[in-house]
Amino acid sequence: MPVILNSQNPNFDADFTALLHTKREADQDVDHVVAGIIAQVQSRGDEALIEYTEKFDHLSLTPETLAFSPAEIDAAIATVPNAERSALELAATRIRAYHERQIPNNEWWTGDHGEGLGWRWSAVERAGLYVPGGLASYPSSVLMNAIPAQVAGVENLAICAPTPNGKFNPLVLLAARLSGVETIYRIGGAQAIAAMAFGTETIPKVDTITGPGNAFVAAAKRRVYGHVGIDMIAGPSEILIIADRDNNPDWIALDLLSQAEHDASAQSILITDDADFAHGVIRAVEKRLETLERRDIARQSWRDFGAVIVCQDLEQAATLSDRLAPEHLELCVQDAESYAQKIRHAGAIFIGAYTPEAIGDYIGGPNHVLPTARSARFSSGLSVLDFMKRTTLSRMTPAALAAIGPSAETLAKSESLEAHGLSVRARLDQLNKDTQS
Repeated sequence: MPVILNSQNPNFDADFTALLHTKREADQDVDHVVAGIIAQVQSRGDEALIEYTEKFDHLSLTPETLAFSPAEIDAAIATVPNAERSALELAATRIRAYHERQIPNNEWWTGDHGEGLGWRWSAVERAGLYVPGGLASYPSSVLMNAIPAQVAGVENLAICAPTPNGKFNPLVLLAARLSGVETIYRIGGAQAIAAMAFGTETIPKVDTITGPGNAFVAAAKRRVYGHVGIDMIAGPSEILIIADRDNNPDWIALDLLSQAEHDASAQSILITDDADFAHGVIRAVEKRLETLERRDIARQSWRDFGAVIVCQDLEQAATLSDRLAPEHLELCVQDAESYAQKIRHAGAIFIGAYTPEAIGDYIGGPNHVLPTARSARFSSGLSVLDFMKRTTLSRMTPAALAAIGPSAETLAKSESLEAHGLSVRARLDQLNKDTQS
């Protein structure tokens, strides 16, 4: 059974705080292992990469076969059924259209003293995209990582997707092609992150790495950050649903299970202002767990980390939601669009009963790579901006330097940075000479 809380109970605050701090990731001492893998790839390049691929993925490769050949990609794509191809093409179109609106504007203006000021956006040159591999890999993750990078203007994109025992999902290769990515390496784990971060004889070094992975991938991303950029360190998936009594309990149950079936460490939470509805949803979940294909995983997630909270009213529900700062937030309430304005912290908000979170995973348009573990309090989901950087621009005219330069000189002296101040003073002195002559 999930945790059941009622805000009217005297111990609610303590119980809710305990829920906030529930640890959902198993303690795995992987960092020292990852450090060794990274060091080996740094020093031995392709040789280490090939050894680790054989050890962990039971796949023998050579430098020439680290990447899929164009012929292999063509052959795999040819096996994709038409219905799946059409669905993936629609998803790619919608995701691209959404992310094209995220392109920021360059700015340049003239300040009060005639100086020019502004900024300019440009894409990183190379990006590496990590995609969990095997037959259980997700082509939707390819689209969500690669399309924003391509829209941003990244010139060189490469995917690392492990192929344990040589098995791979043809849809992943089709998604890569639809996203404009032709280089797909069949490697994974910490060794793939190290290869992209530092480069090998075959794999070029990238500027930023994005994409989800297991504990070893997450630890590797932490370690290489600073050498390259990363998107985020994502934890197990999570969903929070705020629902009033005017909902179908089975719909809400299915939405809760849509995240529970991801992983035994995923978390699904319902907040409602109606106790009878809450128990109706619990019954609906239990009934669905009798037949769900991934019922063993979903049942463990629901049992160990699920929660149902009965609150005083929907105002309190919004307050509790912001404390949870969920990855996915569904609002199944009256006038959900207005209610959404009450929410400050959420990775993605799904507004209204006809907007299940699963639409966002595949076809809605917004990115499904989102902050977890309450990090939506301070971070955002993956976007075009993760593949771009801003360069500031400034140009002083003689008049502008004469107007603001003395203050710069004063501040430089206050910080005991003599050369700073002198670099300004030398120009001011020249301007004074030019004026007097």
